[in-house]
Amino acid sequence: MLSDEETRRLLRAAKAGDAGAKEALLAGNVSLLKSIVRRYLGKGVEFDDLFQLAGMGLLKAIAGFDEGYGVRFSTYAVPMIAGEIKRFLRDDGSVKVSRALKAAAKSMARYAEEYAAEHGSAPTVGQIAEKFGMEESEAAFVLGSSRMPVSIYEQADYKDEKTPGLLERLPAADDQDEMIERLQLRDAIEALPEREKKIIMLRYFRDMTQSEVAKVVGVSQVQISRIESRVVSEMKRKLG
Repeated sequence: MLSDEETRRLLRAAKAGDAGAKEALLAGNVSLLKSIVRRYLGKGVEFDDLFQLAGMGLLKAIAGFDEGYGVRFSTYAVPMIAGEIKRFLRDDGSVKVSRALKAAAKSMARYAEEYAAEHGSAPTVGQIAEKFGMEESEAAFVLGSSRMPVSIYEQADYKDEKTPGLLERLPAADDQDEMIERLQLRDAIEALPEREKKIIMLRYFRDMTQSEVAKVVGVSQVQISRIESRVVSEMKRKLG
C-alpha cells in the first residue's frame, strides 16, 4: 500500500498528465480494488470484469479528488469504485442507450469515417464535439454509449489513429456528472438530524474513531456505535 504522502504526490502528478503516476496509483491500490471486488462476486460477473470496472472507478476518483476535501484518498475513492461496479450490475451488465443516443452515435461514427477518409487520420473527440455542437465530455459519452470497452487501455476503432485509449480519454470535467450516488449520499446526509449528521461526518469524512467522536459529541463510544449502525443501515436502505 502507498503511504498517504506518496499517494498525494502521485495524485498531483497524475492530474498534471503523468500517465506513469496513474499506473503507480493503480498498482498501489490493487489490494483495495480486490477487497471491493470480492463484495460483488457471485452476481454473474467474472472477477476480471469486476476488477476492470473497479479500475475505472479508481481512475475517476483520481481525476475528481481534491486535497481540499480534507479526507484520505481511499475514503473518497471507495464509494466511487463501488459505485462503478453497482451501476454496471444495476444495468444488467449493459449500457441502456436511448434511440436518440444511438442515432447521435451513428452520425458521429459516419462523420469520423468520412473525416478519416479525407484527412488520413481520425478526428479527435474535440473536433467531433465541435462538429456536433456539444461539450467534449458529452461527445465522449455518446461515442462510448454504443459499446462497452474491452479494456481501459483499448484504442479507438480506427487502428491507425494516434489518439490514446479510454484511460486517457476519460474527461475530468465529466466526473461530477457521473457521481450520482455521491450526490444522493450528500442529500441523505443533509437530511439527518444535526447530531447524527455530525457523527457521520466525523466518522467517514474526517476519519475519526468512534472513541474520538464520542469525546467530541459528549456521549459514550457504545452510543456512537449504536447511532452509527442505525444511521448507516437507514441510509443503505434509502439509497438501495
